[in-house]
Amino acid sequence: MAEITVIGLGSMGMGMAQSLLRDGHTVHGLDISSERTAAFEAEGGAPGGLAEALGASSVLVCVVLNAAQTREVLFGPGGAAEHLPEGAAIISCATIAPSQAREFADLASAKGLHYLDAPISGGAIKAAQGQLSIMASGTPEAFEAAAPALASMAATVHRLGNEAGAGSAMKAVNQLLAGVHLAAMGEAMALGVSQGLEPARIVEVISASAGTSWMFENRGPHIVDGDYTPRSAVNIWPKDLGIVGGIAGEAKLPVPMTEAALGQFKTAAEAGDGLIDDAAVVKVYARAAGLSLPGDD
Repeated sequence: MAEITVIGLGSMGMGMAQSLLRDGHTVHGLDISSERTAAFEAEGGAPGGLAEALGASSVLVCVVLNAAQTREVLFGPGGAAEHLPEGAAIISCATIAPSQAREFADLASAKGLHYLDAPISGGAIKAAQGQLSIMASGTPEAFEAAAPALASMAATVHRLGNEAGAGSAMKAVNQLLAGVHLAAMGEAMALGVSQGLEPARIVEVISASAGTSWMFENRGPHIVDGDYTPRSAVNIWPKDLGIVGGIAGEAKLPVPMTEAALGQFKTAAEAGDGLIDDAAVVKVYARAAGLSLPGDD
């Protein structure tokens, strides 16, 4: 068993911290929200402020939103890297560009820390079950130092090489597909509604047919229920698909599907839906055609 700190107790980070705790690790959970931190401590999380928690931890799991937050949390003034003991492992889970992952790995190494480029996939439910897919790259020493935490959080750890960057590149491939599939789900649901089909029947039939996808089966029920509680918010996708577009641009690779999906998420965010569940991309199509969706007043 290890002493581990998780920074970022959102829908993914909270589930990951719970999985670590359930496996018997000593787990400190820290978040900008004192309510989330208190809620995790009430479940058995170890108390302690940033310096105290990190000073006792052999692994830090960083589950923040983006590269800017990762940089600030890890390497900003008073950041985590100043408090972790030498030889500790940083498991960095945000979706960032491969070049940024390599930069952060170098910064960590300069402080005597191991850095694992380890984006995650699977959603909040699998995070809480310890069944994530983790796309990881880093030195063998980083994998060894991070092993106790990885074993508790993941169903599968995909080892993608000995240098940071490959994990983030693979996550970009995943996010390209996930974002395009999600936008296509919204388009397909709106098409069905425009033809008088009941949303519940659309999900039932397509989930048993060749046109289905994980995104369709996972997000389609949110539309059926008219429930846009943010498990994964619309605002995530302009960021993630923007990273995909940036990587592709550097490679001079055209990505028209990504660009089309990105446009729909930007439109959804501009309409005021950025903070609700990303299934709300369907509303872009519905508004354009004057369609009524479940839950509409």
